[in-house]
Amino acid sequence: MIDALGRPQSLLLLGGTSEIALAVARAWSDALPVVTVAARPGPRRDEAVAALRADGFAVEARDFDAEDTDAHPALIEAVAAQRDIDVAVVAFGVLGDEEEAWQDHTAAVRLAQVNYTGAVSVGVCLAQVLRRQGHGTVVALSSVAGERVRRSNFVYGSSKAGMDGFYLGLGEAVREHGGHVLVVRPGFVHTRMTQGREPAPMSVDADQVAQAVVRGVASRAELVWVPTLLRGVMSGLRHVPRPLFRRLPL
Repeated sequence: MIDALGRPQSLLLLGGTSEIALAVARAWSDALPVVTVAARPGPRRDEAVAALRADGFAVEARDFDAEDTDAHPALIEAVAAQRDIDVAVVAFGVLGDEEEAWQDHTAAVRLAQVNYTGAVSVGVCLAQVLRRQGHGTVVALSSVAGERVRRSNFVYGSSKAGMDGFYLGLGEAVREHGGHVLVVRPGFVHTRMTQGREPAPMSVDADQVAQAVVRGVASRAELVWVPTLLRGVMSGLRHVPRPLFRRLPL
C-alpha cells in the first residue's frame, strides 16, 4: 500500500532501464520499496539492477519487451502474484529519427507499436490488477509533444497524443475502483534518448521529472507538467491558428 506520505512499498518499472524510471525509484529512497525492473535482458538491465541494489533497494528483474504484447498479461499477473503493485511506471518509448519516421514504413510502425500499442497493452493489464487490489497508481510518462502535434516530430507526437489520451481515460475508469493514474508531460529531458539533440527551452533532467512524479503520486494528481510553466505555454500554443502555428520554429 502507499502510505500516508505517498510512499509505495512496491514499484514496477516497465522500461526499467529508462533513466527517468530509475530516477523515480531513487526519489523514493527514503521508503526503499521493492523494485521490479521489467526490461529486455542484457547489460543495461544488469547495470540498472546492480545500481539500485547498491542504493539499498531489493530488486527483481523481469523480461519485458514493449512490442511483445502477447506476453504482457502473464508478466503483469506474475508481478502482482508476488505482491501488490503500489506504483507502476510506464516508462518505455522510442523517439526515433523525425524525418525517417514518416518516410520509412518499418520505423513508423515500430514507433507506433512501442509508444502507443505497447502502452495500451500494459495499461489494460495494470487496470485489472488495480481493480482487484482496490488501490495502486499507474504513472504514465507521456510528453509535451503529444499536447499539440508538430510537423517537426509528428509521428512521435501523434503516438504520445494517443498514449496520453488513453491513460487519462484509464484514470477515469479505475477511479471508482480505488485505482489512480498520473499522466506526466515533460518537455525536453536530458537523457540518453535526447543526447546530441538541441535542447528546447525549459529543458529538465530526469531527477526533476522524478520529483514531479513523487509529488503527483502523493497528492493523487491526475496530470502534471514538467516544468509546470509548460502548462501555460502549451495552453497558448493550443489555440494558435494552424497557418500561424506552422510558421513557428517548433
